[in-house]
Amino acid sequence: MNKTFVTIARFQYSSEAQIVKGRLEADGIDVFLRDNITIDTDPLVSNAIGGVKLKVRSKDVQKAKAVLNSIRKYSINDEGKAIVCPNCGSQHIEMYSTITSFKSLFFFLVGFISGTLPFSTRYQYKCEDCKTEFPIK
Repeated sequence: MNKTFVTIARFQYSSEAQIVKGRLEADGIDVFLRDNITIDTDPLVSNAIGGVKLKVRSKDVQKAKAVLNSIRKYSINDEGKAIVCPNCGSQHIEMYSTITSFKSLFFFLVGFISGTLPFSTRYQYKCEDCKTEFPIK
């Protein structure tokens, strides 16, 4: 059972996974990446196949998750300071893209039909603690 690998994180790009892999290996944790070569070959399939999977031995899961939580970086503003939730004051803020306006929808559809990436997306921020969504101007 100790030789079984367990997925503890997923990354959109292999470069992110490689950085975390290096950090975990520096702490003596065996790490295996899955689907990183496929995504390096064609990054557009990352979301379709679930990203790069970072796997560790089942006996190292707790230690690896503790390392991941210690290095997790939340969203920062242009000055390098943590973004604060306007509702609860938490700094556990994640950025995500959304299609909420007509302009975003139009360019998404054009990109989808033509096989290119969307030209216009709107970014929102979401507090992980209170789930408040807000834009940064």
